[in-house]
Amino acid sequence: MAGSGERAVRTRARLAELLVETSTGALGAAQGHVAGVYLRSGTPGMLRLAVLVGLPGALFRPWWRLHVGRPFPVADAYRLGVQVVLSNATETVRRYPQFAAGLPFPFGSVHVPVPGGSEPLGVLTVLRPSVSDTVDELVDCELLGRLAEGLGAELVGLADGDETAVAWDGEPLCARPPATRPPGTRMGRFTWDPLTSAVHADDRLYALLGLGPDEFAGTGPALADAVSPSDARRILAALNETAAGKPPPAPLHVRSGGGFPRLLDLWPGPEAGDAQLVDGVVLDPGPAATADGAADLLPQGVFCMDRLGLVVYVNEAAARLAGRDRTWLLGRPLAEAMPWLTGPPYDDHLRGALLSAEPVHFHARRPAGGPGEVEWLALSVHPGPEFLTCTLVPASRVDAPLEPARAGPEAHAPEGSVAGDPSMTPLYRPIALAIALTDAVTARQVSAVVVQELLPAFGGRRLAIYLLQERHLYLAWETGFPQGFLAPFEGVGLDAHLPGVETLTTGRPLFFESMQQLDATYPGIPLDAEEGARAFLPLISSGRPVGSCILGFERPRSFSTEERTVLTALAGLIAHAMEKAQRYDTEAALARGLQQALLPRRLSAHPQVETAGRYLPGTQGMDVGGDWYDVVEAGDGLALVIGDVQGHGVQAAATMGQLRSAVRAFALGDRPPDEVLSGTNHLLIDLDPGQFASCCYLRLDPATGQARVARAGHPPPLLRSPDGRTRVLDLPGGVVLGVDPQAQYPVAGLRLEPDAILALYTDGLVERPGADIDDGITALRLALAKAGAAAGRRGGRSLAGVADRLTSTARHATDRPDDVALLLATRRRAPTHRR
Repeated sequence: MAGSGERAVRTRARLAELLVETSTGALGAAQGHVAGVYLRSGTPGMLRLAVLVGLPGALFRPWWRLHVGRPFPVADAYRLGVQVVLSNATETVRRYPQFAAGLPFPFGSVHVPVPGGSEPLGVLTVLRPSVSDTVDELVDCELLGRLAEGLGAELVGLADGDETAVAWDGEPLCARPPATRPPGTRMGRFTWDPLTSAVHADDRLYALLGLGPDEFAGTGPALADAVSPSDARRILAALNETAAGKPPPAPLHVRSGGGFPRLLDLWPGPEAGDAQLVDGVVLDPGPAATADGAADLLPQGVFCMDRLGLVVYVNEAAARLAGRDRTWLLGRPLAEAMPWLTGPPYDDHLRGALLSAEPVHFHARRPAGGPGEVEWLALSVHPGPEFLTCTLVPASRVDAPLEPARAGPEAHAPEGSVAGDPSMTPLYRPIALAIALTDAVTARQVSAVVVQELLPAFGGRRLAIYLLQERHLYLAWETGFPQGFLAPFEGVGLDAHLPGVETLTTGRPLFFESMQQLDATYPGIPLDAEEGARAFLPLISSGRPVGSCILGFERPRSFSTEERTVLTALAGLIAHAMEKAQRYDTEAALARGLQQALLPRRLSAHPQVETAGRYLPGTQGMDVGGDWYDVVEAGDGLALVIGDVQGHGVQAAATMGQLRSAVRAFALGDRPPDEVLSGTNHLLIDLDPGQFASCCYLRLDPATGQARVARAGHPPPLLRSPDGRTRVLDLPGGVVLGVDPQAQYPVAGLRLEPDAILALYTDGLVERPGADIDDGITALRLALAKAGAAAGRRGGRSLAGVADRLTSTARHATDRPDDVALLLATRRRAPTHRR
């Protein structure tokens, strides 16, 4: 985005400042915890995270890069150019299960495209507290939109107006969120007498509570209410239990009246007569707490991190439990200060605290003195607006976990792995690939999911998938291999002495830690590289061979037992998805053939009428359906019909063919519209396919422009008059075909003036997920008004161009990749006058 020299330095500095300013502004607008900006990268179809505010960058590493085609909210916001608002985890799981699987925490999110020219420059993203579906939306989406627009304009300005130069290919900038409150005294101490309920507090506690000595009643209930009004009863119970010799095993996490986190620690104090006094400390995490070191009074370990993961405070007990000098720990990232607290599952715990703003509690094991010795510690993480306060105690102080989570250095550095290469970490969960594969229905889509999900998770660079057909293996997908290298292996038989064949015939995965090992096992086999490692996985579904999968790695490496198990399990998922995809491909090919044979190759023409039809197959799912249209000569006029059979696939296409033939026969006989629909309704009921259909039938007299229309549960036509007025024709109609044998279909009349445009369409063109269909019809009406205006100008768009414009605009707005949509437009030509 910048040139060279001094100007380039200034531009980079301004870019960083701009990204951070926009992200921090978005935090306030959406009341969020985390914000960031994705920008286009130098790799086509790839977005990269450019800035992240409020979360350590390492914790968000799996989402640094996103493909625009993935079913993620960021990708949808970029690809569709619309805001994506997810109010809570339930909504996220429903709409984006892959995104929810990677971040399974209770939070909401907002994703706003950063506008450029023909396509967005990136996406502004905010992760915020979860809200219920029943409350009013608290996000100021209009303000977020203005922030995104301003960012887009600034980015284009920095690139000297060249939008193509706006790109980001480095690691994200990580910034702290703005301070939300001024520093002050954060800690105070007190003693409570259970016999008299008298409380003796020090001056720091009065300052923390914002009370003067004369404003404090000096009793236990008054103390509990001042520390945390919402937790007063729990505090009083804890005081009484401590006086009885049962102090809480860890500091209590409470919140002040203003909602900020506080810690209350209690322990038995000295005896006073017949009573056991209780000593306590109230800790309000913040800069002042780190400055005066008052948390050293706590017997538990306490350390604080900012929202970028830097350790800003450690008391002596925490330093002792961490096995490090206190001064050495300060200012270091957690991954360096306490490496045994990083990697799975600890990264998930920290992400949960940062994103949901709720405390998390877990156990961790720290390497102890001798080789192989570990010490279990109990941790609690309490998030705040600016800091995370963590308490640390030996696990013996609390109930030990029944099944301690596997973690520690070996969890992210498996035995035998290449040092410093975390690519093969068991962070990858088979469930993530399983969720992704549920949306893949063709062999090509399955292969694309494997490339997007499997390769990045395991650090692979090369992939080949072969499928079995008539005892031979044929390449279905490959990426990363030298051009033409795999060609000689195309169609190899099952008797070939090759690892890709033998892994399938034996059902055993084959792992080669180096290319030399592969060459020694299969002498003379062609190699695509001198260095690297390879994994050959059998694709077997329910005991049936499907094919084989080859994973390639750039460097030599070993494969741990856990990695081999996970890869073998993933191969089973891929095999099952591939087998399902092969069945789908067979059925889809048949359905496409049916539909192509049944849809009209050309529309009946008339000198005074111009017609144009458009068929938009779905880009996902069955790819074909029961939608149809036709234009038929009816006496001295034309019959225009459009219909939609419920469902997709072969059955829907076959039913559509039967209905189209029936309607065409009725139209050729020039039957009235109501008789056409009634006859077709009886036919569908007699066929009893278990399906229903909607239909709109119009009989037009081209000479006069008079038309008679009947509808059966179909969306209303649109009409654009020559003067530019465009309206929805509110015509009476009957129920869908195939439901009621006694159904009546009223006929309405209208006049099509010269140069007027009439549009018939199926619901796939106007339905939007979660929105009223009337909104989609309104959007199509506005698009017709705009496209028709261009068509009416001299040298303007033809009716075919209008149809193209309407279908592309509607498909972009509805985002219904699994739905077929049709459009049939007609325009009565104005008469020509000769002099």
